[in-house]
Amino acid sequence: EALDKRRLGELIDLFTNIKFDTASSKDLLGQVYEYFMGMFADSEGKHGGEFYTPRSIVKLLVEMLEPYSGRVYDPCCGSGGMFVWSEKFVEEHAGRVSDIAVYGQELNETTWRLAKMNMAIRVIDANIKRGDTLMDDQLPDLKADYILANPPFNIRDWGQEHLQADPRWKYGLPPKGNANFAWIQHMIRHLSQRGTAGFVLANGSMSSQTGGEGDIRKQLVLNDMVDAIVTLPSQLFFNVAIPCCLWFVSRDRANRHGKVLFVDGRNLGKMVTRRNRELTEEDIARVAKTYHDYKTASADYTDQPGFCKVADLEEIKQHDYVLTPGRYVGVEEAEEDDEPFAEKFARLTAELEGQFAKSRELEIKIKENLAKIEKEIK
Repeated sequence: EALDKRRLGELIDLFTNIKFDTASSKDLLGQVYEYFMGMFADSEGKHGGEFYTPRSIVKLLVEMLEPYSGRVYDPCCGSGGMFVWSEKFVEEHAGRVSDIAVYGQELNETTWRLAKMNMAIRVIDANIKRGDTLMDDQLPDLKADYILANPPFNIRDWGQEHLQADPRWKYGLPPKGNANFAWIQHMIRHLSQRGTAGFVLANGSMSSQTGGEGDIRKQLVLNDMVDAIVTLPSQLFFNVAIPCCLWFVSRDRANRHGKVLFVDGRNLGKMVTRRNRELTEEDIARVAKTYHDYKTASADYTDQPGFCKVADLEEIKQHDYVLTPGRYVGVEEAEEDDEPFAEKFARLTAELEGQFAKSRELEIKIKENLAKIEKEIK
């Protein structure tokens, strides 16, 4: 009722007059749809994260996993952004979209409908189920080659009391008050023998010892499932202040057995609004290349103090299996300064005296102006 009917009519006319009969036109409609999804997520605040993962995070996950072919799965697919970018990745790298098969599940009916609409607009053939993934896994036999997900953070009352003997909890029963490690183990259960999963979680998942989470994390490391951990900068999500990270778990680790890559990305990105930050193309390329060099045991990979480090099991054990990258990557090396201390001290002192002099001049001018204003008032 609050909508301006004239404006609504103009919007409908705008879409009616666009011909969507080419591949580029379909992509245009998809971009329009994604734009409105982003704006809606922004207006919804923290609830917007239920259906929309910021583009730069999705693109980073896709660039790191490189889903060229095989089965792609998102157990909490929201509006389907992970699928869209997976398809784009294949197209941009001269692959065939028909080489990937898309599977997903979503609890919220409205969000599930948004995902179905998103897939239809982009002509993506996807098998998306509706239901509670943890309580009612509707794709129990699926073994995926790539899993990309942004599960809801720190969910309480997720049904643990009804799933005590669930075979997914191979590494330990997740605590009743937090579903983070239920999601991790659910995704591991659905990995194929050469599958890799990349997903977003709250930073607490890297270090929490509550409810046996530390023991589960330890078992994941000891069983060689954890491939990489990437911390992200703040303010990437719409109005969500919880800092987050990316986990990568994999069954395909023959050439990096007993090792974990840690990347500290807290200083990446740029502010695009007063409230939100976005990872740049350069940021995404840098992190993705670091992961690929590590994954392929390339000679190009080197530890970079303050940014990335490959740690072995012994070092991780020394940190009590806490996986926060800041504990491993160290501090960025400062640039060498050849200026002798005595000269630097004299230069800085002179600069400071100059600033003090300017400050005194400004103080005098301000007082003179205030005196003039006072005379005019009288």
